[in-house]
Amino acid sequence: MPAPPTIDPAEVDFTAIRAQGAGGQNVNKVSNAVHLRFVVRSSSLPEAVKAQLLALHDTRLTQEGVIVIKAQGSRSLERNKAEALARLQALVDAAAVVPKQRRVTRPTRASRERRLEGKAQRASVKRSRGRLSGLD
Repeated sequence: MPAPPTIDPAEVDFTAIRAQGAGGQNVNKVSNAVHLRFVVRSSSLPEAVKAQLLALHDTRLTQEGVIVIKAQGSRSLERNKAEALARLQALVDAAAVVPKQRRVTRPTRASRERRLEGKAQRASVKRSRGRLSGLD
């Protein structure tokens, strides 16, 4: 199995933004959170991986085919960039895995019989819960 493709840092666009949440006076001055933007269609990824990424039903993927990841877990801009890049790489790694083809199978005769026996047993249990007749 080949290694998953790696992201070229030149194809990624980082934008420093202000982080949400509490942080005291420093939060209003320093832009430590990061928006990572990655255009899937114009990237150097293999076509199969691009197709898998564009087929994702993910809120991080825009209709134009741009993946936007926001990282704000750290107080350091560089660590947030590294975290965003790692999350993008994890997304690409997941898209690079080829889904296993399902082979059509039929249930065996014994499994069908076991299923029907179980249904019959359950039906008799439910039937016995009814009103008793002939005791009057």
